[in-house]
Amino acid sequence: MSDSGVPGSGLAKGLAVTLKTMTRRSTTQQYPDVAPELPPRSRGVIALLAENCTVCMLCARECPDWCIYIDSHKEEVAVPGAARPRQRNVLDRFDIDFSLCMYCGICVEVCPFDALYWSPEFEYAEYDIRDLLHDKDHLGQWMATVPPPPAHDPNGEPSKEETTAARKAAAPAGPAARPAAPRVRPEAGTEGTDR
Repeated sequence: MSDSGVPGSGLAKGLAVTLKTMTRRSTTQQYPDVAPELPPRSRGVIALLAENCTVCMLCARECPDWCIYIDSHKEEVAVPGAARPRQRNVLDRFDIDFSLCMYCGICVEVCPFDALYWSPEFEYAEYDIRDLLHDKDHLGQWMATVPPPPAHDPNGEPSKEETTAARKAAAPAGPAARPAAPRVRPEAGTEGTDR
């Protein structure tokens, strides 16, 4: 028995929806000739900003499909005033095998230096599955298609940067800005007595 108490009312509602849909004119998207309007956060392909990559390997370690391949070498950098030269990692190879990728976005989320981005580009089908292994140059070309971040919601929570800047601006400067000394609790049984 349905919620309204009348037997068969659910069937009647379902048929009404079907009839309403049947009378509506169908629309066909002319995809190859007209580009589709994608949702704002659509996941097409992963773009790489190689300058930001520090070869921390977090994306490759966290990838559940193991489809990210990274190679690097160490390079010495002379720092003026330092006792000895520093070493830094230089990215040699950054490949993503899109025949294995499941587009979960974990690599984009865990990257601490904003080197990986989602691009809405989705037209990269190949005739040979081996051509779906894209190198860092190919991934870097998609950075031009990465949309800018959406505007901050005025009714939403402020970002950490805005909160920190507001807190610093509100704090008074100088010695008066020192926090007060913490109050010491009196020991048990000594309340109201002079020492």
